[in-house]
Order: sequence, then C-alpha cells, then structure tokens
Amino acid sequence: MSSTSAQTWYSLHITVLPKAAEAIEFALNELDSLGTEIDHLRKTDEDTVRVSGYFSEPLSEDAVNNALLYSLEVYGHDDNSVIAKEWETVGQTDWLAEWKKHWKPTTVGRFVVSPPWEDPAGEFVIKIEPNMAFGTGTHDTTRLCLDAIDRLYQPNESFLDVGTGTGILSIAAAMLVKANDPESAPKITACDNDTDSVTIARENLALNSVASYIDLYEGTLNPSTPSADFVCANLTLDVIEPILPMLLERSRRLLLLSGILAEQEPQIRRALEKEGINDIDVAYSGEWISVVVGR
Repeated sequence: MSSTSAQTWYSLHITVLPKAAEAIEFALNELDSLGTEIDHLRKTDEDTVRVSGYFSEPLSEDAVNNALLYSLEVYGHDDNSVIAKEWETVGQTDWLAEWKKHWKPTTVGRFVVSPPWEDPAGEFVIKIEPNMAFGTGTHDTTRLCLDAIDRLYQPNESFLDVGTGTGILSIAAAMLVKANDPESAPKITACDNDTDSVTIARENLALNSVASYIDLYEGTLNPSTPSADFVCANLTLDVIEPILPMLLERSRRLLLLSGILAEQEPQIRRALEKEGINDIDVAYSGEWISVVVGR
C-alpha cells in the first residue's frame, strides 16, 4: 500500500529568500516529498516566501540540511538564503484543502493537466491525483516534456517513459494514440524504480482510462527493456549520465531528456559529444532545460 494512504502527514515549511524558492522545492522533491507548494504571496522581491513539502514521516535534521545545501549549491545560492525551518503535523483534510487551494489546471499545448476535482475544457485533459509534485504538470521539466511530446510525438510510434513518476508523460502519449487509431495502438512502456510512484502511476492510468495502452512496471532501464521510436527520460542529470548510452541505444527516432538545470547544459552536451552526438535541440523553461536528440 502506498504511504500516501496514511491519515496523517508531516509538512516541512522552509522560509527562504524568493530567489532560492525553486532550489528548496527541488531539495524537497529529492527528499521524496509527497507534494510541495510555494506561497508566493509577498509584497516585494525582498520579502520571504514559504516553501512546504509533505512527508509520510519526519526526516532527520541531517538529511534535510544535506539536501538543502546540495540543492542551494547546484542553483548557485548560499545557505544564508534559508531563513527558518519548521515541521507541522498535517491531517488528511488539511492536505486535500491545501492542494485544492493551490493546484489549478495547467495548459501545455493541446494538453490540460488537472486535478480530479476540476473540470477544465481542453482537447486532451489529463487528470492527476495530488500525490507528488513532480508530474502534476506544474513543474518546468514536466511542461517541457509535455510540450515536446505535443510537438514531436507521432501517435503511430512506440513510446518508452523511463522514470515515469505519476505517469503523466505516458498518459499524454496514450491519449494521442487513443485519439488517432485505438485499434492499432503502438506499444507504450513506462517504468519507475520507486514502488510508491508505480502505485500512483497505475491509479492515474486508470483515472484517465488509458491503462490498457501502457505497459507499466517497477524497475529501471536494463538490457531487456525494449527499444522505442520515442524515448523520454525526465530524471536528473546525475541519473541520466550513467544510463545515457543505453537511452540512446533504445531510441529509434527521438530521445527526450529533461530534469536538467540550464547551468548543466554544457555538461549534458559533453556527455552527448562523447557518444558522437553534436546536433541537439534545447528548450528552456525557468532554470530548466529539455534536450531532444534525433537518431
């Protein structure tokens, strides 16, 4: 059973300077938060903001501090950006109420990513349960990937989603396939090595009526993973680099990479050049990039 079914959660509220808010949100996600939110209600750019992460159990102070320091360093900020940290016990009603206040539908191209309690208009409406922040469509990396799928994925192609999270990218591909020709659907494969993520993804596949189109399994890329025309890996650069040769090997037409900070662009370019690839398309959103590699 997923830990998100518990009746009580713990929220970690971190008060920071506005410039460091995204770095702190990244750290909370690296700590496997069940969800995050940023309170942007402030008068000026000099006022502080509160970044909150929700967890099934409290974390050690060392684990939190290490994640914060690493993320601040990656984003180019110092630890003086953090003003205060505070834990709070959060009941189920409070959790749902907070999500309903802060999460509204997000439009990316033809896709609209929405929580289940909203009913937005759109060509392809993807409903995602509020369990994890990455994958709700609100993060830059998710939007970059959805935009690339909207523009570049052809619904007669096979699709591989490595590190599927909430399943949102596979759901997007499946919706395009379903609208094109559901009788001759290509193979869509999704995987994640986190048990809770797979549980959540499976629920979202059912919620969007596309479970029959997607082969979802717990695990990661390995020699037996089938190749696909379109391969997507929305991970982080430290995870992407070791498996980059295998990702390239599995992609028959396009490889889409994200979860990469803009300042890490030279690093991913060097990694691709080592594999003999110099021609890539890079898209930017906030402090993040996506990279499309043609095969």
